Amino acid sequence: MHSLPAMISDLALILGTAGIVTLLFKRLNQPVVLGYLVAGFLIGPKVGLFGTVSSAEGVQLWADIGVIFLLFALGLEFSFKKLFRVGGSAGVTALFEVGFMTLIGFTTGKLLGWDLMDCLFLGGILAISSTSISMRTIEEMGFKNMKFVSIVMGVLVIEDLVAVLLLVFLTSIALTREFAGSDMLLSFLKLAFYLSLWFVVGIFWLPTALKRAQKLLNEETILVVAVGLCLAMVVFAVKVGFSAALGAFITGSILAETIEGERIHHLVNPIKTLFSAVFFISVGMLIDPDVITAHWQVILLLSALVLMGKTLGVTVGSVLSGQTLKSSLQTGMSLSQIGEFSFIIATVGVGFKVVRPELYPLAVSVSVVTAFTTPFMIRMADGAYGLLERKLPRDLIDSLDRYSMFSFAMTAHKESRDQVRSYIFKIFLNVVIVIGVFLLMGRVTLPYLLNHQVEEGSAKFLTLTATLILSSPFLWALAFGRTKQFDSLVAGGSRGSQNYVFVVSRIMVAVGLIGAMVAQFVPLGWALGITAWMAVVVGYVLSTRLRAIYQWFENRFISNLTEDVHKVAPKTHSQALAPWDAHLTEFRVPAEAHYVGMPLSELSIRERFGVTVALIERGRRKIMAPGADVMFMPQDIVFVIGNDIQLAVFKEFIDAEQDYQTLESEISEYSLEKYLLTDKSAFLGKSIRDSGLRETTHGLVVGIERQGRRILNPDSAEILQVDDLLWIVGDRSRILDLR
Repeated sequence: MHSLPAMISDLALILGTAGIVTLLFKRLNQPVVLGYLVAGFLIGPKVGLFGTVSSAEGVQLWADIGVIFLLFALGLEFSFKKLFRVGGSAGVTALFEVGFMTLIGFTTGKLLGWDLMDCLFLGGILAISSTSISMRTIEEMGFKNMKFVSIVMGVLVIEDLVAVLLLVFLTSIALTREFAGSDMLLSFLKLAFYLSLWFVVGIFWLPTALKRAQKLLNEETILVVAVGLCLAMVVFAVKVGFSAALGAFITGSILAETIEGERIHHLVNPIKTLFSAVFFISVGMLIDPDVITAHWQVILLLSALVLMGKTLGVTVGSVLSGQTLKSSLQTGMSLSQIGEFSFIIATVGVGFKVVRPELYPLAVSVSVVTAFTTPFMIRMADGAYGLLERKLPRDLIDSLDRYSMFSFAMTAHKESRDQVRSYIFKIFLNVVIVIGVFLLMGRVTLPYLLNHQVEEGSAKFLTLTATLILSSPFLWALAFGRTKQFDSLVAGGSRGSQNYVFVVSRIMVAVGLIGAMVAQFVPLGWALGITAWMAVVVGYVLSTRLRAIYQWFENRFISNLTEDVHKVAPKTHSQALAPWDAHLTEFRVPAEAHYVGMPLSELSIRERFGVTVALIERGRRKIMAPGADVMFMPQDIVFVIGNDIQLAVFKEFIDAEQDYQTLESEISEYSLEKYLLTDKSAFLGKSIRDSGLRETTHGLVVGIERQGRRILNPDSAEILQVDDLLWIVGDRSRILDLR
């Protein structure tokens, strides 16, 4: 008798219970994510209403996979371009909120009489919002296309990056029991370096590789390739000291810039849905009624602090970054929860035995409470803003509106600042590439040669030679490369001493970089000589050739980065031209939409909804500013400009599909059936066209068997005769009714 693996029986219990509970929550019009938490609670080891799992490790494994696919899918939806567009505002908001909540958590721990380590970890637990809970809830509630959601996503991404640093900081504290500022600085530099390296390599290589392999990529191969890349980056991220979730998100963001980004997102979505369900159920399983009973006052206190503190911290930070009060409040109330990173932080403290054991179940309980309240907080945002608008002084409201308008105007007229920032960013990326080449050769190639019995001196010589050759184009660009940004920069000021100092400083950075890297392979004297030799070769002898190589690399990188520029250009322009409370978002036309095939002139979209259709993306074809005769087609991606209220009404229209019951009544089953003509048939002596078979059966006559002869795809003028056996493709029930 074969025994069933515990993981399979556990999965059957998990998904079976989840199916029942989530159907109930759908019936009650509640977010499905809450149903997952309830399902986990009901089958948890402390309740076990429908039984409980036998392998907690297996469930945790699936939950970890769920987080990976959830962040991977989010990355596919939120590309680097979108991150850059909201990066400044989201960065200010996230840093302000994390600092504010860390201080609140630390102070609360002190007031409760907890130890220093408990207070530090409590601050970290309360500081990071849950990407999984907030974005899943927003998606379930149909708010995904509202203006504030882009800021929410930007804040969550930056919070996740900050959480990595926070984990390093708290781990260092747990190990040494003292603050190590140098570790924090090194961790920050390491994170910035690897993020930049992933960005450059990914944008340069992935879009080109997928474009060249496009003919080989069907749905099966593209899914396997995408998931393989995601998991490979997850492994790499963990090996260099970062979270698996961060590696998955970065991979998704890079793939979103490729020609196959949309298709990958469509294929990955079912996998994300399945495993993220297991993740939320596993969180619900951690709810311990005994801990809740013993510490219910602390749980309620911490939950209230999260709800009020995060709402206040995010709202204030968002207003300071230039967002409107309404958008800021919506963002704050959407982020009023804690989640997966809070669990990880609590696990670190409990694992090193530097905090009280109940801190982990307390974090889980607060996460569950705030997960349940998140949908209600999001729904109440409009009402809360209306209350604030009535209670706050009119002068204060007007001042905040003027400040938001001023910030918007500043972002619309920042060309010179963007040129300087772009130039500095280009220098930074060249530094990152050079360092990346040296690290790759020094930590991979050199050990490989030494392990294969190559003499140490020869191995170092070969590695250093290859390293200098590979990094030469980027060293040239760093020291001598001239760009449009550089020309614009120096044209606006003095071309004398300031220009000279600027150029010399760049050369010194490049020379210093060469020296520091070469010194890792050879003694100092040799390093100085090789550095001087490289300066002559790079700067004079091979300058023309290196310039051509670097320009090829840069052109390829920029081409891949801006390949989908038509898709994002309308959003950029609309931000500069549209009213400050309007924004551009995208919708997908359902396959069964009743308006498919109707020209825009008949739909009267602007007159009915007050929105403007700016772009229709149909496969790889883009219809800019579509005219009155253009029609919506199934699976079109429609880019529309309007404010939140207008877009919410338009969403109800665009998402409406034909009633499935009506469709089922029209056609029960489409199949190939046969029908024998007898001497009593009403169709005898008539042509196929005139017989009415097409209308009667909702189908086509595709074949006739007549006296041992077969007529395939007969002409519509064919006359029907007695004993003809007709093969008809159509509505099965209607064909059978002919008999």
